Amino acid sequence: MQAPKDNELIHEYLLKGEIEIEGQFMWGSNYTFLCELNFQDQKFKTVYKPVGGERPLWDFPTETLAGREVAAYLVSEAGGWHFVPPTAFRKSGPEGPGSLQFFIDHDPEYHYFSFSVEDKKRLRPVALFDAVINNTDRKGGHVMADDKNTIWLIDHGICFHVEPKLRTVIWDFSGQVFTDKECQKLTGLRSNLDPNKPLNQQLSIYLSEEEIMAMVLRIDNLLNSKAFPIPTQDRQSYPWPPV
Repeated sequence: MQAPKDNELIHEYLLKGEIEIEGQFMWGSNYTFLCELNFQDQKFKTVYKPVGGERPLWDFPTETLAGREVAAYLVSEAGGWHFVPPTAFRKSGPEGPGSLQFFIDHDPEYHYFSFSVEDKKRLRPVALFDAVINNTDRKGGHVMADDKNTIWLIDHGICFHVEPKLRTVIWDFSGQVFTDKECQKLTGLRSNLDPNKPLNQQLSIYLSEEEIMAMVLRIDNLLNSKAFPIPTQDRQSYPWPPV
């Protein structure tokens, strides 16, 4: 299903619609449900991740993963990437508060590891987005294409850590120099993260001040290097499992 284009309408659906659980995804570490969202006689598929179903992690604060899903959507939109399906935080739901994201119809067998050469070339902005949000878990199956071959990204619960933790399967562009357009995109996003800007205020609901500042510093470092990060030897640079 294609998500509506109007952001205000999207969030009205996500925030006000009635959630009905249809099933549970069993492949993840945290509770994740496929739901039907009913709003004004319209029905949509959504993915619901309740805070209460999050498995505690040693390196991320407890009960923050759902909020990070929303933060990733906000950064994707503000940066002009538009990769993350519309996502909102519901204060109440069938299993308590959590994130609610539009479900994108896709072929689960077509992902990073089965992409055509041409589709893999389209992932350059994905690699840039992941470097900005410090994605610690970009598996191949987290990159998908809908029936119009639009690229979508999912599963951003463990992003935005203050320490460098980039783990991804997409190292195709390592060391390549940024284009002028990529530098402009980073500069624009950096400006929108200033404390007095709406994006910073929106993100502060889901991320700590330190995490937002760490993202600002990552962008500054990217602009200084003017090149995509490369895998490091002093820590794990690939997620497990890779798919």
